[in-house]
Amino acid sequence: MTSSVIYKGDLRTTCTHLKSGSSFETDAPVDNNGKGERFSPTDLLATSLAACMITVMGIKARSMGTDLNDVKMEVLKIMKSEPRRVGGIEIVFQIPDALLAIDNKTKTILKNTGETCPVFKSIHPDIEVKIDWGAWS
Repeated sequence: MTSSVIYKGDLRTTCTHLKSGSSFETDAPVDNNGKGERFSPTDLLATSLAACMITVMGIKARSMGTDLNDVKMEVLKIMKSEPRRVGGIEIVFQIPDALLAIDNKTKTILKNTGETCPVFKSIHPDIEVKIDWGAWS
């Protein structure tokens, strides 16, 4: 098993990673009867894409003798209705000045690595994903 999820009532869960014991709580969003005080499950889906992209990019960057420290990604989840679902994910990269001088070949390799991460490959094709590479565009 990878994790456990316990329903705590009031539309909240506690999610625990079994190997490490680390945990976090979720909450239903305000537009779906929750308080919106924690990540919602659909927030986690969108955020998982960004985390996966930068993780595999970091692995690749390390193998190329560099690092991606301080790259920031902002995530927008777009909901659709009937049925209620995630309809889109937009990710905007903010590249720190120290990484602006990376050559175009390395940028292309890193961007391709991010766009082939396991979460990206697992997202249903009906979910529109837009990536803004910021200064690396």
